[in-house]
Amino acid sequence: MYSEKVMDHFQNPRNVGEIPDANAVGTVGNAKCGDIMKIYMKIDENKVITDIKFKTFGCGAAIATSSMATELVKGKTVEEALELTNKAVVEALDGLPPAKLHCSVLAEEAIHAAIEDYCQRNRIPFQGKKCEGCCSSCHNHE
Repeated sequence: MYSEKVMDHFQNPRNVGEIPDANAVGTVGNAKCGDIMKIYMKIDENKVITDIKFKTFGCGAAIATSSMATELVKGKTVEEALELTNKAVVEALDGLPPAKLHCSVLAEEAIHAAIEDYCQRNRIPFQGKKCEGCCSSCHNHE
């Protein structure tokens, strides 16, 4: 069974759509289940995510995790967004059935893929969850 929060984010997803002038775009998919998530971000000169939208093709859990992940990182810095974990997404949704936990992993990966795209566009070294030099006070690579 799905929690009330999962149902709410599935039936009333936040931040749906595209950002035409996005300066960060990340797409991830899971061939096993067919879910595809695309995250669009607008990141300002202070490396703050000022706008974020998503388009997800998939089940209700995929839509809910995309919606929640965007809510969790909107207004955050790139460094804060890189700290997002699938566990945090699941907790914010008051849980997911075990068979749907992969959706939360996709949501985390989509956020990170968009940030990686941002770093590439701005010629900032990026390795995995490290934003090496993109943030003035990043602790991910200490």
